[in-house]
Amino acid sequence: MSTMSEYLETLRGKSIAVIGMGVSNTPLIRTLLRAELRVTVCDKSPRERVAEQAAELESLGAKLRLGPDYLAKIHRFDMIFRTPGLSPNTPELQKALEQGSILTSEMELFFQLCPCKIIGVTGSDGKTTTTTLISEFLKEAGRNVYLGGNIGRPLLPDVDGMTSDDVAVVELSSFQLMTMDRSPNVAVFTNLSPNHLDYHHTMEEYTGAKLNIFCHQGPQDRAIFNFDNDITRSLAKTAVGRTMLFSRKQRLEEGVYLRDGAIWLTNDMGSREVLPLDNIHIPGLHNIENYMAAIAAVDGIVPDKCVRAVAQRFTGVEHRIELVRELNGVKYYNDSIGTSPTRTMACLDSFDQKLILIAGGYDKGVPFTQLGIEIVKKVKALILTGDTAPAIKKAVENAESCAESGLRLLETEDLTAAVAAARDIAQEGDVVVLSPACAAFDRFKNFMERGKVFKQLVNHLE
Repeated sequence: MSTMSEYLETLRGKSIAVIGMGVSNTPLIRTLLRAELRVTVCDKSPRERVAEQAAELESLGAKLRLGPDYLAKIHRFDMIFRTPGLSPNTPELQKALEQGSILTSEMELFFQLCPCKIIGVTGSDGKTTTTTLISEFLKEAGRNVYLGGNIGRPLLPDVDGMTSDDVAVVELSSFQLMTMDRSPNVAVFTNLSPNHLDYHHTMEEYTGAKLNIFCHQGPQDRAIFNFDNDITRSLAKTAVGRTMLFSRKQRLEEGVYLRDGAIWLTNDMGSREVLPLDNIHIPGLHNIENYMAAIAAVDGIVPDKCVRAVAQRFTGVEHRIELVRELNGVKYYNDSIGTSPTRTMACLDSFDQKLILIAGGYDKGVPFTQLGIEIVKKVKALILTGDTAPAIKKAVENAESCAESGLRLLETEDLTAAVAAARDIAQEGDVVVLSPACAAFDRFKNFMERGKVFKQLVNHLE
């Protein structure tokens, strides 16, 4: 373990490239520049798109390589900090590694320097809610908590202020985990299903990246796995540290499970009821699973009374089956976080009536076959928009019983037209949900921007 200042001294005299000038890397860039190190910032954005930020970094002493050729000559740098959005398998990075460059990232550096316990959460779905719940449980118990990572806030700038008594709770994406050589003290694996295959290309690579959440743990560390997910259940057998399973579907001899309308936990200290389901105010069976994963993560750290106190007030995270408004007896929900078919299917399962669903977006290479089947069962009107609209439409039309289901299917030009179509279709008592089953990059910067635009459109309906 070293301090930030000690680490920065090891970089003295080296040529450093930071790829990407987004949210996660900007604090890192400023830290390196304040230490008067030689830093070149490489970003694929043209200068006119990042002019203000580019001018600021240049004023601090950075050199810039912007535009399509931003990776040219990257192999000439001694140290390269990778943005999560750029695969380490990129040919330019592979060439750099072959020629002796060291490849790392902001998150890897945080793990190297963090002086306190780290609880990390990954999975295809449920990461942000689970991470947030863990953080809220710990704060309720009086712990000083640093919440960040893929949830939107880099924690590296906080390292110097952390103490060994603090706790860092970090959401970790497959992009961040892909080159990690350290694992958190407590690793939570919520579930695993096909996702981000546009980036990883194969399910094997995607799964391999996720394994870094626990495969570098020690014997005293803890790894938590979803028993109900075939992949994570099998991965639990490979964990080095202590394991704990959670299951919504089966009572476990050891782990977290459902019994008599409550979440129970059994360990070597015995069995106990932790949280009645009536205390949970966010909808959906998947959110029960998120609570179970979070409870497993804090077992022995947080008293059960703190878990119950949080559940009584927690109403969810923005863009996750978020009630936007009720207009003329119609409820509109924002589930823009539904960036994969499994997320959208979980959303559909959260309601006990057929929905008006707005779906479609950026194509991540994930199949929609099972989603099509679920839409036929649980949707009364499907409004499609975005690049994947034709593929989702085909999956729905190919699903058994589609013709007899009475499902109404529309394709619209954009989200504005989709919301207007939903308003025209909806009758009193209906529920309209934006849950795209796809990423937002075809039309929006990210799922947060898409969700905010949806809420604005809904709130302007008359």
